[in-house]
Amino acid sequence: MTTPLSRRSFLAASVAAAAAGSSASAAWLKPAAKFEISLAEWSLHKTIFARKLDNLDFALTAKKEFGIEAIEYVNQFFKDKAEDQAYLAELNKRAADNGVKQVLIMVDGEGNLGDPNLKKRTQAVENHYKWVEAAKTLGCHSIRVNAGSAGTYEEQQYRAADGLRALAEFAAEHGLNVIVENHGGLSSNGEWLAGVMKKVDLKNCGTLPDFGNFRIKDNEFYDRYKGVTELMPFAKAVSAKSHDFGADGNETKTDYKKMMKIVLDAGYSGYVGIEYEGSMLDEFAGIKATKALLEKVRGELE
Repeated sequence: MTTPLSRRSFLAASVAAAAAGSSASAAWLKPAAKFEISLAEWSLHKTIFARKLDNLDFALTAKKEFGIEAIEYVNQFFKDKAEDQAYLAELNKRAADNGVKQVLIMVDGEGNLGDPNLKKRTQAVENHYKWVEAAKTLGCHSIRVNAGSAGTYEEQQYRAADGLRALAEFAAEHGLNVIVENHGGLSSNGEWLAGVMKKVDLKNCGTLPDFGNFRIKDNEFYDRYKGVTELMPFAKAVSAKSHDFGADGNETKTDYKKMMKIVLDAGYSGYVGIEYEGSMLDEFAGIKATKALLEKVRGELE
């Protein structure tokens, strides 16, 4: 038999239920640390150079070995295939067969976009055109380039901005972004590269902050946390560089939780690409360790 609630008991029960509901709603509405994990092909460069893995099988390997469904190509692993439509079609087929998204192409070896010589700078810009077109064919959102230059701080900023602007204007016609990685020289100075972005001032020209590439020259290093903070306002991709791991699973050179908080606090919610370059673990183990760390940090930041 059910005993009717008194008014006081009813009110107390209602308050408790409301509090429980409020708590549940708060948990449900709590914003997630939104970022997805991709795999940079450079993580497997030793395996590829040893001819133990072909570029055509990169999508399959990412999905089967690591459970990763987004990949970032490196152009040197299919250097002569940028205009080979049959080859690009096969890449598309294999990615689709495995449910893998092709995110971007990292482009090297096509000249300095900030070359002091205008003719060479123009040629470097044009050398990148085929990679923009290849990236479009593959459904990528960007090509990653370098901002190599020479001269004074200000001269290099001007020259890099000039070359990047010309390339970004071409890429815009194809719906593609041109993104610059901190990759040595002044590009590893966050303030300098952020200044280049401001000079270019085009929506489709941005950055790809790399957690580890902050060696400017010799023993001159830029603070990695300061650098990533300066580059994140322009970021359209992020590179989670890793080398070695401690017994606790944390990366020994970069505080991933601190770094990913910087990334997320900037409002970024795109792909974070694993780029393992260590030697203590083999490439496959290093990729898995980096993925596990990113997943742990993602859970902690939710």
